Amino acid sequence: VLFVMPKFNPIFTFSKINLKLTKKSSRFIFSNYFIKKLLEFYIVSSQTRNVLVLSMSVDYLRICCLLSFGVVFFSIFEKLLQATGRSLYSTIGQVTGAVINMILDPVLIYGFNLGVQGAAYATVIGQILSALLLAVFHMRLNKEFDHGLTYTKPNKRIIKEIYSIGLPAIIAQALMSFMVYAMNLILKFDASAQTAYGLFYKVQQFVLFMAFGLRDAITPIIAFSYGMQNKQRVKDGIKYGLIYTIVLMVAGTLITELFPNFFATLFNAGQSRIYFISAVRIISISFVFAGINIAFQGVYQALNGGMESLVVSLLRQAILILPLAWGFSMLVVQCGMDVSLIWYAFVITEVLSCVVGWVFLRRIEKKKMVFD
Repeated sequence: VLFVMPKFNPIFTFSKINLKLTKKSSRFIFSNYFIKKLLEFYIVSSQTRNVLVLSMSVDYLRICCLLSFGVVFFSIFEKLLQATGRSLYSTIGQVTGAVINMILDPVLIYGFNLGVQGAAYATVIGQILSALLLAVFHMRLNKEFDHGLTYTKPNKRIIKEIYSIGLPAIIAQALMSFMVYAMNLILKFDASAQTAYGLFYKVQQFVLFMAFGLRDAITPIIAFSYGMQNKQRVKDGIKYGLIYTIVLMVAGTLITELFPNFFATLFNAGQSRIYFISAVRIISISFVFAGINIAFQGVYQALNGGMESLVVSLLRQAILILPLAWGFSMLVVQCGMDVSLIWYAFVITEVLSCVVGWVFLRRIEKKKMVFD
């Protein structure tokens, strides 16, 4: 899709490969040192001063970062399979990688006595094997694509179109990590609150992954219909996508609201148990609005609304949430108010973002769904 076919010159290609390998070797050495120093600075300065935690974190992240090509290629082939309606095969690849990871974890951690490095190697091996499996599925099943290594000449027009939609999505993904990092800084005044938020984030991801899955399903459906200029199918895709997302988010909200003690025990909340339960009970209220926002972003991307998707992400993960959380934390520290006040920042953020998202949706529908 991205490239046009050039003439193949084996001598020139071999020379280019040698040059690239030399460059990659020097980059590897530099990046290895750079990542180590960056992680040490990042973790020591803001997250922890525990020497053991620092050492283990650097070991784990350095391996995962330097060998991250597996997850990169997995994501590419996953989206190619989803784009042609073969989501089942992307799921098979994902499950295969997870199972391999779980099998290799005890083998490498305890059997080979590699410790946290073994866990990192198990992770990247699972990612690489998943990518290889999806590559096989793509080559054999996606007959809609022309395959071959000779497609090596970039097409500027297509790349520009991809980045016009993809760049906002890239920034949105990065914002998730940035928000967690910033929240840890805001909650630094209380280690138990930090731990509670970290544990809740895991519970939240379980619920929101359902919304992410539906978003990945409705995006190609709406995009296909938009390309066909079928206005009714676009409307139906938006309508039922939102309905199904709301149903799943309501179910997720009920489960977390009814069984917070179960999750506290499951994740061994310990001294952070009270903070964790309050976070679950309060932030879970926002799940429905968060799910709608995630669905909105899928619709925007399907209708070439990358910038609208970026704005909603910025509102949810930076512009609204961080000032609110910081302001509430100041009330907690200076006025002695309960830590649970900070959790309401998530609810307020999702509700306000949902209102903005709805306005964007109406505007995009009027602008994009006028077919000649």
